[in-house]
Amino acid sequence: MQKTEDKLSEFLKCALKIPSNSLKCFSNSFRPTMAAPDLHTLASVFGILGTSVSFLVLLAPLLTFYEIYKRKSADGFQSLPYSVALFSAMLMLYYAYLKTNSPLLLGINTFGSIMETIYLIVYMIYAPSKPRIFTAKLLALFNILAYGVIVAITYQIPNRFLQIKVVGCINVIFSVCVFAAPLGILRLVVKTKSTEYMSLPLSLCLTLCAIMWFCYGILIKDLFVAAPNILGLTFGMAQMILFVVYRNTQKPILPEFKLNEMPNRVAAASDEVIVVKCETEMKTGEGENKQTTCEAS
Repeated sequence: MQKTEDKLSEFLKCALKIPSNSLKCFSNSFRPTMAAPDLHTLASVFGILGTSVSFLVLLAPLLTFYEIYKRKSADGFQSLPYSVALFSAMLMLYYAYLKTNSPLLLGINTFGSIMETIYLIVYMIYAPSKPRIFTAKLLALFNILAYGVIVAITYQIPNRFLQIKVVGCINVIFSVCVFAAPLGILRLVVKTKSTEYMSLPLSLCLTLCAIMWFCYGILIKDLFVAAPNILGLTFGMAQMILFVVYRNTQKPILPEFKLNEMPNRVAAASDEVIVVKCETEMKTGEGENKQTTCEAS
């Protein structure tokens, strides 16, 4: 019986002309294999996603500045957030340059620096005299003087690792300032119990941006990239929670704008500006009556 099986096996090998080792390799090729996770690939994925979301966030103010362009006035708008954002982008650009081999950080911060510069130029063109002077001083102090001093001092550090570490620490401090900007909005939402003054799409994009860059920083083992986004993620989640809590609340009048404290209001209709002055008269008798008269000029 054994001899018969051996002869049959030899016959099949000769007939098929496939060596026994090839048969073994052929059978092994159909076995499923589990590929080990590639951290470099994951980091690239999160970096590209973070870059894409950051791109959208940087383009978000376009509508605001288009409105400024149409009105030919930047009155009522502030330049401080854009100046701080420009300074943070410039610092991160310098950090990425020192670190080398960081194309994603170089790309998005170059684009960010360009967009923030454009926003500030448009603001200064249409801003009133005092805000324009304040913005010019702010740019000269932070974006030129302070940035120049940081670059000049840190560039002289002979130890490359220490140089990157110092610039990274400085960058974390100013990145925290950028992420802390929504604190004023959070306070206003809690005070008014309304989300009228909070943009949900922008808040969502900022939260997603913080998640992507945090994961990217962890995967490439760079705490100077990951650390600031912890705060950004915290503030982003806080905004999401407040939006859920107050989303159905009616739009209130701010507490500081009561009827008897209402200042002169400017109502803009098309190209003309109408100033409405309101006066309140108090009449006392058996009861107390309030009468409000308004004049348009």
